[in-house]
Amino acid sequence: MSLKDRITDDVKDAMRARDKPRLATLRLITAAIKQQEVDERIELDDTQLLSLLDKMCKQRRESISQFEKAARDDLIAQEVSELAIIKSYLPEQLGEAEIAALIDETMAATGAASIKDMGKVMGQLKPKLQGRADMAAVSAMIKAKLG
Repeated sequence: MSLKDRITDDVKDAMRARDKPRLATLRLITAAIKQQEVDERIELDDTQLLSLLDKMCKQRRESISQFEKAARDDLIAQEVSELAIIKSYLPEQLGEAEIAALIDETMAATGAASIKDMGKVMGQLKPKLQGRADMAAVSAMIKAKLG
């Protein structure tokens, strides 16, 4: 079963269970999927869907940090809830040691030696880590190793 089918089935289950918060978040996800499909005139596959979900997670994390600065606990709770539901569709997150090993392996494969080679390393790593790691943290780790 594709990820898109799983989301559609979960929307139906949430409707039957009358789980309004979950249903609202799932509808946000399906709306984002449809929006991208209409804009680009394509059918999203699982890889593109993971990228979209990863982007949605990043948006929620940024919103949470902004709401924390504004002391808006009500909005923080909603964003945290949405983030948890969206994360449930992403693959299991990799640990720091696994990410570091992948970075070292990719640096050796590309021959990266300086910060100028960061684009090569990120280009190779992004498909492997999409949805499985925070790319901002991965970028910081690469900078630390190359810098």
